[in-house]
Amino acid sequence: MAVPAPISVSADPVASKPLPLSSSIQPGTSRIFGRALNTGKIEPTHFRFLTASRSQGFSLKASMGSPGYTQQLNNSKLVTLAEAEDGCDIFNDLKDRFLSFKKNKYMKNIEQFENLAKAQEPKFMVIACADSRVCPSNILGFQPGEAFTIRNVANLVPPFESGPSETNAALEFAVNTLLVENVLVIGHSCCGGIRALMSMQEDANSSFIKNWVVVGKNARVKTEAAASNLSFDEKCRHCEKESINHSLLNLLTYPWIEEKVANEQLSIHGGYYDFIDCSFEKWTLDYRGTKLEENGRIAAKNKVFWC
Repeated sequence: MAVPAPISVSADPVASKPLPLSSSIQPGTSRIFGRALNTGKIEPTHFRFLTASRSQGFSLKASMGSPGYTQQLNNSKLVTLAEAEDGCDIFNDLKDRFLSFKKNKYMKNIEQFENLAKAQEPKFMVIACADSRVCPSNILGFQPGEAFTIRNVANLVPPFESGPSETNAALEFAVNTLLVENVLVIGHSCCGGIRALMSMQEDANSSFIKNWVVVGKNARVKTEAAASNLSFDEKCRHCEKESINHSLLNLLTYPWIEEKVANEQLSIHGGYYDFIDCSFEKWTLDYRGTKLEENGRIAAKNKVFWC
């Protein structure tokens, strides 16, 4: 029986380079969550826990290289695995945070958390952006059990007729099962999802991002009409707020939401967090004054500005 010639694993030149999951970003053109897409150099960090598996994502090739060359590759793998172990440091940090939470919050409020283990009765349903800089609990101080939250790109609410999505599934549960009293849609400054919406080309190739942010197309149309003389950045800022109002209108397309709002069992609010100067605007939709048939313009009440 013939013995096959020995083969060695030849690493792909690209895959063999560590692909950091965390980086410091140099200025570029655009990105989904922030001002600019990183098209420049990425400075690697110590978070390489998954790097080892990625660096082994090479193809198997027959090699005529010498045994010494194969040994060199094996040594490189050992170095990469050692670096991967260093990547565990970030989870050690998370472990410390968790244990601090358990000691300083959970154990000191054990009765509260025992009650939460049995049921939740939040007063708020929050719809916020997935952007890592705008965590609602961090900004507004929501405590466990206070806000049922869904986060998506650009904090959009699709209309009822769009069909099922994770956002309206969460809405249905919050409004009809948890019986929340308030729905709060929170937008924010420098929203990459809104920039994607405002820069979207009609003939562009389809993508998950495009297929989602198109939910806000009416906000874009209104922005282009009202702010045609402004710069692109200014248009985006205008659209960030316009899209919140558009989402408030979309909430009223759900029959069980409009019924509760009409009967004053549910209030729906808009919020805008500007993390450049750390300010927050809040307004409440005035259902009686809002004319849904008149180009979808809302009437707002109880406007406040916190700075």
